[in-house]
Amino acid sequence: MPTPIAEKSAQRDRWIAVYIGALSVVLAICALGGENAAKEASSKNIEAANTWAWFQAKNMRRDALRLQTAELELFLATQLNLDEATRKAFTDRISAYRQQEALLTTEPETGEGLNELFAKAKALEAERDLARKQDPFFDNGQALLQIAIVLASVAIVSGGSLALTISAILGLAGTASTLHGFWLGASDGLDSLKALFPLFF
Repeated sequence: MPTPIAEKSAQRDRWIAVYIGALSVVLAICALGGENAAKEASSKNIEAANTWAWFQAKNMRRDALRLQTAELELFLATQLNLDEATRKAFTDRISAYRQQEALLTTEPETGEGLNELFAKAKALEAERDLARKQDPFFDNGQALLQIAIVLASVAIVSGGSLALTISAILGLAGTASTLHGFWLGASDGLDSLKALFPLFF
């Protein structure tokens, strides 16, 4: 028949095992968050680079059109003896160039104008930067949680309380770091809390 001390020790070990299981769940969630943040940062960085490349190509095209338009306008201003048909041809060409320039500058229907591409690239960079801010919190969370699990396992073997206490502190810190990583990704998290608890904000 087990002694009261042995029963108490076995019960303590069972609770520590449950605690380790809980830490393992948080660790798995933290690892998933870190992996998603890294993928998001890489993906948005590539998308932003492609969008900026497209923006630069269209901007060069617009600059070329502006130069051609200026040259034609200067030609018309200096050649006063042109007949009406020739002058109209130049005027029509200038008008066509200006229409192309306007389409290059803004094209809300397709979202492929320079103004729209600029806004899109900036938004992608913001998403990339947010993911990069999240990633270190997930990395730190994983490290803290892994150490906490190891120390909790040591506490089972040693039977001491110091390792378990340190494990609990590190576990809380790792959980907080994980939650903060997800919090950064929840852009409307604070707004939601304000709506739920208006008296506290």
